[in-house]
Amino acid sequence: MNPTYIQNHLSHLFEPELIAEISREGTQASFKAGHEILDIGQPIRHFPLVIKGSLKVMTENEEGHELLLYYLEMGDTCAMTLQCCLNDTKSKIRVVAEDATDVVLIPIKRMEEWIVKYGSWRRFIFNSYHERLNEMLDAIDNLAFQNLEDRLYKYLKDKAMINGSAEVKTTHREIAAELNTARVVISRLMKKLEQQGKISSDRNCIQITEFVG
Repeated sequence: MNPTYIQNHLSHLFEPELIAEISREGTQASFKAGHEILDIGQPIRHFPLVIKGSLKVMTENEEGHELLLYYLEMGDTCAMTLQCCLNDTKSKIRVVAEDATDVVLIPIKRMEEWIVKYGSWRRFIFNSYHERLNEMLDAIDNLAFQNLEDRLYKYLKDKAMINGSAEVKTTHREIAAELNTARVVISRLMKKLEQQGKISSDRNCIQITEFVG
């Protein structure tokens, strides 16, 4: 892999020596929106560093209902993947490209080695755990204490901010799957949000009013 490519995107995180190792050991991969990168139950041989785009990380209950845990953006990695790497267990999450995404795949054997060798990597791993834990706690808080209308609106705003656009391109069915509810319920709540002036929609494109302008 070209060290300049890694340097241009990750130099704010890591020292030159680690950049060189990432370039030597890592594998660059590109995924289209909707591509499933990792599924529940699969063995984990690499963990991702996001270079461009975003990934969504989900879990699933015994009935097969998905729950969105958090998003990963540029410079992020997945704490759940790291945990599975450390314990040598299979994946407990599903990772899907939210939009066109470039990642660097790092062999899991390098994770612990670099924690000892590089201070910047150690801080990066610990900060990743902290940030992803907070995001999962927020997801649990939303699920337990917010009503579905508030959860839906927060979901739409988060998705818009991740994509860097006031528009969210998705379907009611896809939203219902990620919020673990029925499509007809989402359709009813979307109509209510539109009546309140919080969103406008046309086919599978939803615009967040407060982000327009």
